[in-house]
Amino acid sequence: MAKSRNNLLGVGGQRKKLSRAEQQGAGPARNNDRKAAEDKKQELVRKMRERAAAADGAAPAEDAPAGS
Repeated sequence: MAKSRNNLLGVGGQRKKLSRAEQQGAGPARNNDRKAAEDKKQELVRKMRERAAAADGAAPAEDAPAGS
């Protein structure tokens, strides 16, 4: 019996395995977590600099935000 040209089952590559978060539409959560962690770190550094400047009796110096 000849192969049917209409049956395309199995044609094409394998699908990418999706994580649970990606299946639920959250996307790659790792990038969001890294960005949130970086934001928290920047805020903590800013607070520490303000406290150190206040302890020295000087006005807090304004630094340009480093965009990474």
